[in-house]
Parts: sequence; structure tokens; C-alpha cells
Amino acid sequence: MLPLLLLLSLLLCVYTFSFNAYPPPPSMMRTACSRYCLQSSKITASSTSKLFSSSSPATPTKTPPKKRVLSGVQPTGSLHLGNYLGSISQWPKMQEEYDCSFCVVDLHSLTNMPKNTEVTKSLKENTLTAAAIYIASGVDPSTSNIFVQSHVKQHAELSWLLSCSLPLNWLERMIQYKDKTATAKEGEVGTGLLTYPALMAADILLYGAEVVPVGEDQRQHLELTRDIARRFNDLYCKGGPWKKKTKEYGIPSYPVFREPTAQIVKGGARIMSLSDGRNKMSKSDPNPNSCINILDSPDVIVQKIKAAKTDDIVGIFEDTSRPEANNLMSIYDITSQGDGEDVSNMSWGEFKPILATSVVEYLKPLQKRYEEVRNEEGYLEGVLKEGKENASVIAEETVRKVKIGMGFYLD
Repeated sequence: MLPLLLLLSLLLCVYTFSFNAYPPPPSMMRTACSRYCLQSSKITASSTSKLFSSSSPATPTKTPPKKRVLSGVQPTGSLHLGNYLGSISQWPKMQEEYDCSFCVVDLHSLTNMPKNTEVTKSLKENTLTAAAIYIASGVDPSTSNIFVQSHVKQHAELSWLLSCSLPLNWLERMIQYKDKTATAKEGEVGTGLLTYPALMAADILLYGAEVVPVGEDQRQHLELTRDIARRFNDLYCKGGPWKKKTKEYGIPSYPVFREPTAQIVKGGARIMSLSDGRNKMSKSDPNPNSCINILDSPDVIVQKIKAAKTDDIVGIFEDTSRPEANNLMSIYDITSQGDGEDVSNMSWGEFKPILATSVVEYLKPLQKRYEEVRNEEGYLEGVLKEGKENASVIAEETVRKVKIGMGFYLD
């Protein structure tokens, strides 16, 4: 009897050791993990079922990091329908695919020297207005970073460092610079207009932006940014000296800057002036009726559309030889969101009230959300403060690497 009891005890010990030494079967682990999944958003039911698949041992898969995107608008005046339809309205969609930063580029607003005094009178308010419009348009501060350019000092610092390695003729060949200086009077062109592309390059390169949504008119500036990044890397991030510096400071040995890619905004619209269908809608246009501001009241929108330039051709249809008709029809197609009535046989007098109503209704939800953002005390300021802090972490590290490459003594 005693030998039999000893044998049973031995078998029980072996079984107990075996259960504790090896993991339980997949079905038991899946059940236990499912209970954890209900308490944690980091693990999903689908991920656990893949992890414990009975077919073969699975290795955890890493979600590739999202590419970085940077975009922004100048607060030189009231943001208008062209800013919204051509750029800002696309940003909420980008949040789903990219790691986004949206900047109010207030430093860029000073490049038009004759109007600087006028711009600076309302720069603070226009900056807050622009940031609130970003949020009202659907940019989510919990998903994207929203900040003010001048709040992050490294924008100006990096712009200077890049300018010192930038050939003058690279800046002088910029089309926008040539166009604006060709018609400017003596003393009206400031240095900021010439060095504007260097600041734009600093904006982009500071955050390692891989994708930059730009209009066709900004493509050349983006190409210059790529050239600047390549030139800096060639000058300061190659060979033995660079490897020695990276080892000394404990930073990666790959070049400081990545070359960004332009994403020409296709979903956006190129909205033209209401007073001249050949020119873009612009905040700087001296004619106040040339653009519809995002925050214009219904009465003002009606008045501006009523005063919009048209032609004397019978019928409202798009034609390359009719820039004003094309522009108004483009605005109508977008703001009516495909639900507009057939207006091809209408006169301008019949069409303009319909267009005005379409624009008013289109902007109404955005304007309502804007008021909510501005009226929530401390909210907007808090978003911008957090945005500055987030941006500064990345910007400081980038400038540090730039200074290491250029041989600065770091404290």
C-alpha cells in the first residue's frame, strides 16, 4: 500500500511541475487576455487572436510610424474662402493618414514691407483667429499639433543658420520674388521677401516633415527646400569629421535633414478674386469686395457676390475664356456640395442670390464652431501653449544636430 501511495505522490508532483513550467494552452491564454482587453485600449481582440493563432507562432507586428506633415497659413488678415477651400478644408482628412503639425506662420506675415505697420496692428488677434479657424474646420488638437510659428524660437534660428550656407542666386531666381520686385517701387522690397524661402525651409526641416501640402505656386519653394537640405547634408554631415562628432555627442550618424516631398493639393480648389478672375483670391487685395472672408456675415457675403465681376455672355457655364464665370461656378459647385440646381440657363441676376445662399449655408457650421472655440475661456490659449511645447522638443533637437554638424561649441 505504501509503495502505491509514494508512486501516486510522485506522479502528482510531476504533473504539477509540468503545468507550472510550461504555458497553458492557447485557448486558456486567449480567454485570459480577452478579459484584459476589456480594460485596456492598447490591446484589441483582433490582435490577441492573431497573437495566439494555432497555425504558427506569430511575432508581434509594429505599426509603421505615420509620415510627418507640416502646413500653415499666414495671419496677415482675415482668412478667406480661398484659404479654406484650397488648403484648410483638406487638413482634417490628413490627420487620419499623417502625423500632422499645423502652424500659424506669423513670421511670414512680415515679408510685405510696405504693409508691415498695418499688419502688426492686428497681428495678435489675427493669429488667434487663424488658430481658432483651424480647430473649427475639424483639426483635432488631440491628434494634430497646432502652434504659432514665432512661439518656437528655433524657426528664426535655423533660418539664419541655413541662410549662411545658401547661395544668393538660389533666392534671386525664385519666381515670386521676381514677380513682386518687377512691379515694386524703390524702397518697397524688404530683405524678408528675398529670404522668405529660407524661413519656409526652416519651418519644414525643423520637424523632419516628409510630406508638405502646397499649392502649385509654392512648388518651386519646396524644391528649394529639398536643395537646401541636400546641400547642408553634403557640407556638414559626411565623412570622418561628421562620424567623429556624432560619436562625441551620441547622436545618429545619418544626415540631419530628410528631403521633403511636395503634395500638390488636388482635392482643394484654386479660388480666384471676385473682382478679377485671373488672379488668386488674396488677403492683400486692395479691393475689399475681391474676397469672401470665412467669418463674413451673411449680409456681407450677399453684398460681395452681388458686386462680383461677371461677363455679358448669355448662360452660366464654365469656359476657359470666361475666368469670372469659371470662378463663380467653381465656388457654387463646392459650396452646394453636388446638390445645386441647374443654373446653366440663368442670368447673372438670377444666379448670384442662389450662389450667395449656398456660400452662407456652407460657412454657417464653421462659423458656429469658431464662436464656440473663441468663447471657451482659456481653451485656445491652452491648445497653443501645448502645441508650442510639443513643437519645441523636436525643434530644439534638430537645431542641436545642426549646430553639431556646423561645429558650434555647445554648452
